[in-house]
Amino acid sequence: MPDHRRADARRNYALILAVAEEEVSARGADASLEQIARTAGVGSATVRRHFPTRQALLEAVSRQRIDDLADRARDLTGTADSRSVLLTWLREVVAYCVTARGLAAALSYGGLDHDPVYENSCTGVLLEAGAPLLESARADGFVAPGVTLADLITLIVGIALATAHHPDPAGEADRLFDLVVAGASPTGPDEGQSIRSV
Repeated sequence: MPDHRRADARRNYALILAVAEEEVSARGADASLEQIARTAGVGSATVRRHFPTRQALLEAVSRQRIDDLADRARDLTGTADSRSVLLTWLREVVAYCVTARGLAAALSYGGLDHDPVYENSCTGVLLEAGAPLLESARADGFVAPGVTLADLITLIVGIALATAHHPDPAGEADRLFDLVVAGASPTGPDEGQSIRSV
């Protein structure tokens, strides 16, 4: 889709986004919009014109990582071992959320400055890309009925936010993800190969 913004608006957007990426990397979801404006040398109104909410800013900053995860899901779709493939991809989502500051908040439905009218496009991209992986695993009996990808992404966001200040955030997030996996698995005498850890 062509970009019909004026050249100066495009330059401002690129500059603000570059500064925002550095601020979010340093301070996470609490990055100050006012500090971003000062560093970029623009007014706060200019920042808010491009990014009307903090959620919009976090989504823009996280977009490349989200696109990478979506591409990864598409690459894995159709692989024979549906259980292993789904878990591999979900673990990569966990790892991204733990290491990329601000990403978990970008995926949060009730994020900072949440506006129910504002569509969470990052989450939508992941749900669309990962749906075939979940459906394949469900068809093979590795995911309990009623478990949705939105459920799993919401749990991953919670894990990432809860472990952000842990001494070993990656290790703790991985441990908690194993608990989620066990809970998402079918139960019964014949489900020994359910969606346990990979």
